[in-house]
Amino acid sequence: MMFRTAELGQRVPKSEFKQRVPLLRQELLEVQRKVLKLSKFPVIIVIAGVNGAGKGETVNLLNEWMDPRWLVTRAYDKPSDEERERPEFWRFWRDLPPYGRIGLFLSSWYSRPVLDRVHGLIDDVEFNKLLDSIIDFEKALADDGALIIKFWMHLSKKEQKKRFRELEKDELTRWRVKEVDWDNWRLYEKFEEAAERIIMRSSTGVSPWCIVEGSNRNFRSLTVATIIRDEINKHLDKFESATTIGHDISDDDGAEATEASETISHLKSTTVLDVMDMSLSLTKKRYTKDLQACQAKVNLLQRYARKHKISTIILFEGPDASGKGGAIRRLTAALDARQYQVLPIAAPTDEERAHHYLWRFWRHLPRAGKMTIFDRSWYGRVLVERVEHLASEEEWRRAYAEINAFEEMLADSGIVLIKFWIHVTKDEQYKRFKLREETPHKQWKLTDEDWRNREKWDEYVLAVNDIVEHTSTRVAPWNLIAGNDKRHARVKVIKTVCDQMENTLNARVKKWNEDK
Repeated sequence: MMFRTAELGQRVPKSEFKQRVPLLRQELLEVQRKVLKLSKFPVIIVIAGVNGAGKGETVNLLNEWMDPRWLVTRAYDKPSDEERERPEFWRFWRDLPPYGRIGLFLSSWYSRPVLDRVHGLIDDVEFNKLLDSIIDFEKALADDGALIIKFWMHLSKKEQKKRFRELEKDELTRWRVKEVDWDNWRLYEKFEEAAERIIMRSSTGVSPWCIVEGSNRNFRSLTVATIIRDEINKHLDKFESATTIGHDISDDDGAEATEASETISHLKSTTVLDVMDMSLSLTKKRYTKDLQACQAKVNLLQRYARKHKISTIILFEGPDASGKGGAIRRLTAALDARQYQVLPIAAPTDEERAHHYLWRFWRHLPRAGKMTIFDRSWYGRVLVERVEHLASEEEWRRAYAEINAFEEMLADSGIVLIKFWIHVTKDEQYKRFKLREETPHKQWKLTDEDWRNREKWDEYVLAVNDIVEHTSTRVAPWNLIAGNDKRHARVKVIKTVCDQMENTLNARVKKWNEDK
């Protein structure tokens, strides 16, 4: 069994502990200072394991030995109402430390899988699915540069019982042992089996587990602190080496990327946007009639979603002047303003740049029954950041898988996710730009950047084709809307929202009724 190495009774004498601590504390503070000064990645430390093995004591000790001003410490209990109304990983994304900080996480994303499996609330299939979500989550963070250090604090069943008895004897610590701890102790073998499965599945190259014997405080403390010091130093060395190498070969990489892009463009001479019927249109009379009918229906559907506490996320992408804003205004005109939020997405703020690019979108996920509308979205990573070289090719290529995993989490949590690309031809965009130039109250909409983006029209078209190819999934398909005629586009958008909300809401409510 993998935990035998953590049941050897390893100890560190008090005298040795006192001798080693001052230098170790100094070294921890030094690596913490280096991470803060560089501010290019976060350090995420997960402390999990057996109750009584010193998880809380270790977190407190690290806050004492390091500078707590630059530590983010989080412990999790049962989800609050606000947390239950969002995808499970919402609270973990929300609490992630920014670049330059160190986060200490107790009872984190590993808590529910263990408890639910031990108590028979999930089977092996669901257990493995939860672990897959965790692996995807940690991989996304590690690929973004995060250092993830995971400690599993272990005690044998005999040692755990001894620990509980010692705590109960002291009036000052008796409160730390609850009846649920003894209930879990009686299920020790099941907890150990679940823990083994977790460590086997989720101990990856980017986020391995460190199993620590927790019976002796001195040994445990020195082991954890030493591993943290060494892992941060190795990550700093690796990061600095990668940065140096990147500077050395950046010019060559840029040339190769350009050549590769030109080759792909030649091979993909026809894209999904090229085959759209851009002549679709509506007469003014038909538009008025259809718009009113669609707005009435979407109002009913949103009230139905509110009643059943089902959230909706709608995102809009498209070229400048494609009519995204007009479509959004016609959609929201039919809704209760208290039940939706429109979020225009611009360049990230300093706070947002100090996190994984998905962090700012996780923060704005709607509560149960609410609707959030994104005017531009997380697809900026594989669109504008790709075309404008704001993200490296490695970053935007891996983003497809990260986005698919993100959207699958949204769908699995019961959120209705609807994605629109409203398209216009290059000629139509030019007409709208000129109209904006000539209309005083619309001139603010037109910027030099809009004109500059037109010069990269073909690159954006290719990027959109790749987006549809890689991220139009069964749970989150893309809806491509012909937008040359604004009336057609607006009605088509609201009708599509109605259709997808109706289909998804009916399926979700039916499933929930069957599960009751």
